[in-house]
Amino acid sequence: MGAPPPRGKFITLEGGEGVGKSTQIRLLGEALRARGLDVVETREPGGTEGAEAIRALLLGGAADRWNPQAEALLFAAARADHVARVIRPALDRGAWVLCDRFIDSNRAYQAGASGLADDDIMAAHRIGSGGLMPDRTLLLTLPLDVAAERAMQRDAGRADRFGARGRAFHEAVNAAFMAQAAQEPARIRIIDATDGAAIVSARIQTEIEDLLP
Repeated sequence: MGAPPPRGKFITLEGGEGVGKSTQIRLLGEALRARGLDVVETREPGGTEGAEAIRALLLGGAADRWNPQAEALLFAAARADHVARVIRPALDRGAWVLCDRFIDSNRAYQAGASGLADDDIMAAHRIGSGGLMPDRTLLLTLPLDVAAERAMQRDAGRADRFGARGRAFHEAVNAAFMAQAAQEPARIRIIDATDGAAIVSARIQTEIEDLLP
């Protein structure tokens, strides 16, 4: 029997609403496939049948449908299924996994902006997902007014529970993301997303060059 394939790489894209994560996931996937790599593109919450059902519960309904504690536990449950069924199996076979949001979003939204303890968010992550962390996280940044306008155009004015929250909430989310990046500069790379999609994609690819085979 031959040796097992090298473990794949786990790349996440993070940032507030409207920064272009979905577009950049697609462009990065295309660039990596052009290099002959096996690539899985996924998202959170979601990625499996069960996690997508939880996504509908989290994103739909009134802003006060869930309190921060319930949100955090629902996210942890969705992630546990996603990691077990999609992310770990793909990494084990040598694929690169590109994920639109992961644990850093929970730390920014439920801890940084909603008042929960970061340690509690990470404890739930350790229990549900074995503490899996990305090899590299690309944090896309935009001025809040620009991001809000892009999100409004994307959602045709029908924002989900998180997008509909006020400016102060989204300022707190952005501040929490930046604090995370300052704490973990080797893993979390800040990407200026103010330019066109192709330019932003080139910046992202530069920040993962050291991970490529």
